[in-house]
Amino acid sequence: MTDIIFTPFQKIPRLSREMIITEKIDGTNSCICITEDGEFLTGSRHKWITPENDNYGFSRWAHEHKDELVRLGTGLHYGEWWGSGIQRGYGLKEKRFSLFNTSRWSDPSARPACCYVVPVLYTGLFDTNTITDVMNELLEHGSYAAEGFMKPEGIVIYHTAGDHLYKKTFEKDSEGKGQSEQ
Repeated sequence: MTDIIFTPFQKIPRLSREMIITEKIDGTNSCICITEDGEFLTGSRHKWITPENDNYGFSRWAHEHKDELVRLGTGLHYGEWWGSGIQRGYGLKEKRFSLFNTSRWSDPSARPACCYVVPVLYTGLFDTNTITDVMNELLEHGSYAAEGFMKPEGIVIYHTAGDHLYKKTFEKDSEGKGQSEQ
């Protein structure tokens, strides 16, 4: 017999399953980490940050709101830090932290008062026509995260069975991130 360990083929999720479409907010990816022993950390997309080595003031803000944010509980809590002075700005005078996990944080009484959640635009069976319809509605209505802001970035599609995220943007959707800068 061979010494090669058999690796089974992966299970393939069915495409015709639920998807959740949220508004893609143009800010900077941020993270709050609360460890089992109560350590409180903040991060950007690629690294841990501190109030002294910050990313658009997120770490400083998070540490100022630590007493509220520990309500998130143990784990990694990802979201978008956005608003005044970050990317599109959305016409806001302040910055906001919007959590990504809409299933867990959609109820305002369940999350810290200092946090928002990305707006859910659709929940239902995966369908590319629905994705197009949601994009058209977002373009016509403007941002749901910042009412009255008429230049939203796009959407994020979460395929629940595949446990995977996809994004679709109004600008440069066919380009990968950073390609337009080359």
